[in-house]
Amino acid sequence: MTDRQTRPGPGVMALCTAVGLSLALTGCGGGSDDARPQTLPSKASSAASASTSADPDAAEKAAVLASYSSMWAEQMKAYRKASAEGTELERYVTADALGQFRNDLDRMRTAGTVVRGDLVHDDTTVTAVDMDAQTPTATVQDCLDISKWQTYSTKKNEVLPMPSAQPLRYVATATAQKWEDGWIITAFTPDGAQQC
Repeated sequence: MTDRQTRPGPGVMALCTAVGLSLALTGCGGGSDDARPQTLPSKASSAASASTSADPDAAEKAAVLASYSSMWAEQMKAYRKASAEGTELERYVTADALGQFRNDLDRMRTAGTVVRGDLVHDDTTVTAVDMDAQTPTATVQDCLDISKWQTYSTKKNEVLPMPSAQPLRYVATATAQKWEDGWIITAFTPDGAQQC
């Protein structure tokens, strides 16, 4: 067990709820063997690069976005097979968040669901950085687009429909802290009422 896994985190990250699909299925689910990482759009990294000289926190913001992107890539790998085995998710989330994530995967396995399709991130930005805090913190705002996301039932061999009231694009906010080995996501809050 690593230091990161044993340290308490300041918030619990509702990973399954993060993509707003807990209404559509028991757990998070869809299921292709395609473990292709889902990365943030290039405009997020381009914006961080372009502002490096003007923003003294530009390098930290870029590092926050890199951790956030890596967290999603590892999360999607796990969702595609309903298992965290072979992923490096614990490198990017706190122990509390990892526990919630494992609970979500257990629900997916019980329901026989996996993820197919893509989760798209749009206009992902670091909206705040506090490097003067005892533990430096940052806030990320993201627009999640789940229009190409599918929940696939491995029991029924079919794609499950999304609830009719499910928004396909909505805002989510993440909190990150800078630990000894880099930025780690400590909380994730989706806001299905705030469409983007």
